[in-house]
Amino acid sequence: MSLDDKDGKLLLEDETLRDGLQMESRIFSLHEKLQLFHWLKNAGLKRIQVGSFVHPKKVPQMADTDELIQTLGIQEDTVISALILNEKGLERALKCGVTHASMSVSVSDTHSRKNAGRPAAEALETMTRLIRDALDSGLNVRAGLQCVFGCVYEGKISEGAVLSAAEKMAQAGAKEINLSDTTGMATPYSVRNVVKSVNKEIPHIRISIHLHDTRGLGLANMFSGYEAGIRTFDVCTGGLGGCPFVRGAAGNVPTEDAVNMFESMGIKTGIDLKAICDTVAALEATLDRMLPGRMKRVQEYNETSK
Repeated sequence: MSLDDKDGKLLLEDETLRDGLQMESRIFSLHEKLQLFHWLKNAGLKRIQVGSFVHPKKVPQMADTDELIQTLGIQEDTVISALILNEKGLERALKCGVTHASMSVSVSDTHSRKNAGRPAAEALETMTRLIRDALDSGLNVRAGLQCVFGCVYEGKISEGAVLSAAEKMAQAGAKEINLSDTTGMATPYSVRNVVKSVNKEIPHIRISIHLHDTRGLGLANMFSGYEAGIRTFDVCTGGLGGCPFVRGAAGNVPTEDAVNMFESMGIKTGIDLKAICDTVAALEATLDRMLPGRMKRVQEYNETSK
């Protein structure tokens, strides 16, 4: 029996179009983003985060999120998601017709002030209200907590603070909570322990994890999460991305490397590894640099060795 037979299907949410591109100075056109979306969809990704409703001066790459979502419309068999951080973002989301939203705040006060311009406690209070408003408006909501596994400004984050924030989001009506390793400080032990604690305190909630590979532990942390019962993980083609408000936080877990890890252990992803590697190649050509993901390099070596 393969490992995925016991606890449900694995879901990899690709965040290339949002987290992957947000730090890039080279602005991708609407046409390029549409092309990238369809490459990801055709490769088998079932949930794709395509942008965020943030101020275009702060994150210029996300300025056309509304237009991108309206152009994509409803995509059969693929959930289109976008990030909402404030009231204005929710207004834009409802206006452009997105049906699935990620709504997150930081559990680090310093990071919250840098990222959202307000203290963590205030941001959480506002976000729980916005989650209720979004649910009342018909949106599917994934609530999220940033800096769960540590903060470069504050160090270790209290597990109690994480549990308290997660519980408030669950009480607001969220059915899924995303635990984010925003600064790339997680370890397999900390992932396992935090997931275990959240599951114990809020057993009815679905947990997903957003990991960064900043310190080279991304895949190890992902598998630790899987063993702890997590079945939904954020990934990013080529390992692009990171948080623009955290020093050295670049590097998401590459979609292609996650697919290879799970598939090599008999855990089905439903994603075409070659198609993802081809997408990495196209991104590298566009950005004129190599990306951190490994499996494209492995496939190229295997092809030239035949």
